[in-house]
Amino acid sequence: MAGSPRPAAPEPLDPRGPPPEYHDIPEPRRPRHRTDAGRRRRPHPARRLIGPLVILLTLVPAVLLALRAARGDLGTDPVETLEQQTGIWALRFLLLSLAVTPLRRLAGWNWLVKHRRTLGLAAFGYATVHLLVYFVIDQGLAIGFIVEDIAEHPWVTIGMATWLMLLPLAITSTAGWVRRLGARRWTRLHQLAYLCAIGGALHFTLSVKRDVSLPLVYVAIVALLLGYRLLLRLQRRRRADAAAA
Repeated sequence: MAGSPRPAAPEPLDPRGPPPEYHDIPEPRRPRHRTDAGRRRRPHPARRLIGPLVILLTLVPAVLLALRAARGDLGTDPVETLEQQTGIWALRFLLLSLAVTPLRRLAGWNWLVKHRRTLGLAAFGYATVHLLVYFVIDQGLAIGFIVEDIAEHPWVTIGMATWLMLLPLAITSTAGWVRRLGARRWTRLHQLAYLCAIGGALHFTLSVKRDVSLPLVYVAIVALLLGYRLLLRLQRRRRADAAAA
């Protein structure tokens, strides 16, 4: 028909293939399909409980910490205990979110992909509480002392930089931001999570004054997770080179 717009030409395929973890990008809700009998296919009731259960599990450390604070059971230095516990749980949830891809590929646990965002937001939430405890309770919002502390102590500098990198990841964690940025740019932005894991492990290690055995365990976990991703990237590059040859 005259005057009707021509359909847009399809974009050429990128010979390098999809970016790392392209499959983990959150997708907008799709309409539910109907079975031959005309009824909607509903997920198993147990699967519908996984999402709320994951959210509840991310809140358990905060509730237990609040109960300890209400009982006055935070040790001889309650502020230090709050800072340590919120920081450790931020790092734990961040590492759990990064462990989704290895578990999905190695164990076939594809259902974990839907809960990566919850784990990542939990990491950001605990990191934010960790930062607020430091700013408000520890330093009393004394901006001059805070700036001096950030400039003088490397672990404070690294911790602050890590939180600033987590902030855009939390803001752009929705499917709406995937559409705004485009899948490839969104994926590249969220690769900051790898730097956040490195920064979190370094922040923890440098802030410990005596026994660093526990921080080194987290450093090893970060190395394993990032090493696995590096291996996947090398395998993709080899396949791309073999296909182009």
